[in-house]
Amino acid sequence: MIGQLYIVTAPSGAGKTTLVRALVANDPGIAVSISHTTRAPRAGERDGVEYHFVAVQDFLDKVANDDFLEWAEVHGNYYGTAKSGIEAVLNAGHDVLLEIDWQGAQQVRRSFAATIAVFILPPSLAELERRLCGRGTDSAETIARRVAAAREEMRHVDEFDYVIINDDLQQALQDLLAVVNASRLRYAVQRQRHSSLFTTML
Repeated sequence: MIGQLYIVTAPSGAGKTTLVRALVANDPGIAVSISHTTRAPRAGERDGVEYHFVAVQDFLDKVANDDFLEWAEVHGNYYGTAKSGIEAVLNAGHDVLLEIDWQGAQQVRRSFAATIAVFILPPSLAELERRLCGRGTDSAETIARRVAAAREEMRHVDEFDYVIINDDLQQALQDLLAVVNASRLRYAVQRQRHSSLFTTML
């Protein structure tokens, strides 16, 4: 039995991380892949929990060794998903979720065509900027750069299977749960996960 691979993508400030955490809390059948990044940890972030925090040279060495399933430079920092572990978890029948940007999504889907990709949109650019300001961690210049980058990122929304507008967190969570539940009810998945039942009844 092969697990399902999910991608969740969103511009910074759209609430992706909060939404994914809520999803995992409601559905323990999904494991979240921990990415590598060269950016500095934010307050409260722990190495090996939110991210694997690595030096730039260490990251580039991994790129040279073809250790990443996908990787990209975002806002001046590198992010990547290590190949090791992903295929093993999927082959063990467990679902895996990747929190990655649109560039990474393109790379992953070249290797895993059956990946289900979800894009999270903010309700407006004004609300996106308000959320970024509310973090209190970035300068006005950084926030302006992130908003500009968000415009570019959102132009790739048509490359995704599902789009969720995160205006209300609980509604967005229900929408994301619906995507996951519906994907598990597809014929090919049900036939695979309940093969003995299908064999007996058909």
